[in-house]
Amino acid sequence: MTDIHISGISPEPMPEGAAAVVLAALSEDMGDGDITTLGTVPPEAAFTGTFTAKEAGVVAGLAVAGLTFSLLDDTVTFDARISDGETVRAGQIIAEVRGSGRAILSGERTALNFLQRMSGIATLTHRFTEAVKGTSAVILDTRKTAPGLRLFDKWAVRLGGGRNHRFGLYDMALIKDNHITAAGSITRAVAGVRAADDRKRPIEVEVKDLTELQEALALLPDRIMLDNMTPDQMRTAVRIAAGRVPLEASGNVTPDTVKDIAATGVDCISVGMLTHSAKALDISLLIRNIPPIHP
Repeated sequence: MTDIHISGISPEPMPEGAAAVVLAALSEDMGDGDITTLGTVPPEAAFTGTFTAKEAGVVAGLAVAGLTFSLLDDTVTFDARISDGETVRAGQIIAEVRGSGRAILSGERTALNFLQRMSGIATLTHRFTEAVKGTSAVILDTRKTAPGLRLFDKWAVRLGGGRNHRFGLYDMALIKDNHITAAGSITRAVAGVRAADDRKRPIEVEVKDLTELQEALALLPDRIMLDNMTPDQMRTAVRIAAGRVPLEASGNVTPDTVKDIAATGVDCISVGMLTHSAKALDISLLIRNIPPIHP
């Protein structure tokens, strides 16, 4: 856990490592100083900034936005009007930030970048999860995240109602086509991973046809990925697997196709576009001066 916790904003605690990600983003943006703000905003100036959703969607990243300002100036207050994961309408005020004018303006773009990206991912994820309601399928993300932002990208998926696939190469073995080619067969690839892994992490095997499915089923991995199969092939795969191993559908899943895929009976559906193609939600931050208080 990071030492800074923005309470009451997100249904989840701040993930470990969040502060490091935000500090890296601030450093990237500010370098050796925000010359525009330093030249236009007096050091004693105080502002109130209002965050407004310019379009409807699921908001995610309020806690990260609050953390951004706190890391610049721990006297800045961040007042969220809603919680991460809530749906908002266009024109709705979602948060206010108050305090040091310099801190607010210097952190504005970084806070908005996180908030808009995470909200876009959560909004798209929610669209997918709504589409598969009434089925047993679960929507999963992938590792197709923005470099350096995986922690927040995957958090946004959860806030949108989806679930996370593996976080990286270290927490699960996913044997894909290139691994199978390198090993010589699915059987050899699975045997090699099992022999190499003292931690006995979960193993998933990607298959591209029903023949490979049969080979993978005999090895009883923790999950089998059906790569780019048609709905008819998926239905047959579900029938062949008969619940022995959970099945994951993957490949070119879109909001228009996901309902039909879920109806085949697969256990989960991984969707790369949740994080690699989500459109940022349009959110603005407008500030006003707080007049100085004279004794």
